[in-house]
Amino acid sequence: MSETLDFVLPADLEAHEPPEARGRTRDGVRLLVGRGATGEVTHHAFRDLPALLRPGDLLVVNTSATLPAAVRLDRLAVHFSTPVPDLDGTVDDRDWLVELRRRSGMGSLPYEGGSPGEWIPMPDGATLALVRRHTGRLWLARLSVPVVPYLRRNGVPIRYGYVRQDWPAGAYQTAFAFDRSDGGAEMPSAARPFTPELVTGLVARGVLVAPLSLHTGVASPEAHEPPYAERYRVPAPTWELVGHIRDHGGRVIAVGTTVVRALETVAAGGPLSGWTEHVVTPERGVRAVDGLLTGLHEPKSSHLMMLSAITGRPLLSALYAAALDERYLWHEFGDLNLLLPD
Repeated sequence: MSETLDFVLPADLEAHEPPEARGRTRDGVRLLVGRGATGEVTHHAFRDLPALLRPGDLLVVNTSATLPAAVRLDRLAVHFSTPVPDLDGTVDDRDWLVELRRRSGMGSLPYEGGSPGEWIPMPDGATLALVRRHTGRLWLARLSVPVVPYLRRNGVPIRYGYVRQDWPAGAYQTAFAFDRSDGGAEMPSAARPFTPELVTGLVARGVLVAPLSLHTGVASPEAHEPPYAERYRVPAPTWELVGHIRDHGGRVIAVGTTVVRALETVAAGGPLSGWTEHVVTPERGVRAVDGLLTGLHEPKSSHLMMLSAITGRPLLSALYAAALDERYLWHEFGDLNLLLPD
């Protein structure tokens, strides 16, 4: 497997709060553009996106809502990652993968404790039973009540150490989070800068927009961990439109790495809905997407292998060098990166 991109990310380039708290609108973040055919790297505002796309381009977006997936106890926090399917793919909403975190100040740190069979008292009279370790970091656990309704009553959005204070749940929802009855542990953040006005501008430009859903787990597995299954659904009309656009010379632009994962799962022969552990690498390549709109990813992140598969290692290296030089901001509240084939 190819090595992923490595670099030093200065702490002051981590976005500590939403752009609205920095005096900007959602679509006021910056947009770094790379074109595969020429290797050109250019700098834009995100609201320039309609002008950067062509009539007939297809944007595929993730409609997953963001769950308040963190439950805080006195000394621990429990991050609910993703439900665990039975062998037939069905789900008991009490069985989830969870990460235990030790609370520290306003943030949390990995917690090494826990043992199979241990019961953890939870707020609102619930209990969490640790069944077995799934990885070095994640536990298979069973909550005494259905998880999603419980989280909506007792949870808060997962917040990592670089975000210095809590923000309301709305700060973690995108304009495309249509179905609030379910969701993922983390925001499909590439879509966060979209506003109704920007979507209107895209449609007026002749850009098409199609939905799918992939409900994400907690942040990317560590290097030694295998990928875990995530739920996805690609509506049949979306998949048919992807094929039509590509058959007629158009460009399919994924909004976020979650969209790439779902589409490439189907392109590799997977069903239109189910559970995916598909990992996009340069060796595997991509079959369904031509470009990608995404955030800026951490050094050695597995997501960078996906980006390299789409745009090639030389352009990816040039993009990240430019992002560092021009002081772009990283993470879910930061700036965006658009990879185009030409």
